[in-house]
Amino acid sequence: MLSKLGYCSRNQGFDLARSGRVAVNGTIRRDPEYPVRESDRITVDGEELKPTARAYLMMNKPRGLVTTASDEKGRATVYSLLPGDVPWLSPVGRLDLASEGLLLFTNDTQWANTIVSPDSHLDKTYRVQIASVACDALLERLRAGIPHRGETRRIVRASILRAGSKNSWIEIVLDEGRNRHIRRIFDALGIEVLRLIRVSVGPLELGDLAKGMVRPLRSAEKQALDGAISRARGTREPAKRSSSRRV
Repeated sequence: MLSKLGYCSRNQGFDLARSGRVAVNGTIRRDPEYPVRESDRITVDGEELKPTARAYLMMNKPRGLVTTASDEKGRATVYSLLPGDVPWLSPVGRLDLASEGLLLFTNDTQWANTIVSPDSHLDKTYRVQIASVACDALLERLRAGIPHRGETRRIVRASILRAGSKNSWIEIVLDEGRNRHIRRIFDALGIEVLRLIRVSVGPLELGDLAKGMVRPLRSAEKQALDGAISRARGTREPAKRSSSRRV
């Protein structure tokens, strides 16, 4: 819940609660999962927390950055690119160290969950450079699904963007986002991925946002994403917010 208030990450919130620094209505609560109501007064080290305005940002993530707040290996993270005047934001899904492109951030946890949920069937489009000459036979294999460690990894669509004498660019569309989904597909085929760039999430496109830059979502972009999710789920309205929160 502390992360929802824009105070810190979920893991940091757990640590604060367990160390006895979080109080609900004047009583220390060490259980990070202790349920609280909207009307409850929450404090950290005696300072009352207030909900912050919802924020929705998009980033053009460069390769070489880890999608986490801190890294045990000391590697640079995507948080180094965020403006210093925004509340605590969490990434919506992840892009691995070597991947690039569109990455969303928000402090609206429920909204973030709808974006990444397989139930939303929200298309994510990637441009992938592979160390192989793409052909129709490869596309058919991709569309049929690729067995990997006891499960079949599937895509929605695949098409060849351009092919050279040694490598190719392929556009791949997913409606789910399992860990290293695309890389593991090509790994199972024995094909090296040279670059992987996410260029859109639903109707939201990376567009001309420069690499390493961050900007707020425009109102129309946010509405278009919400509309795409509602249509995919066959509902007219997003689910109502729960009246309870968790530390």
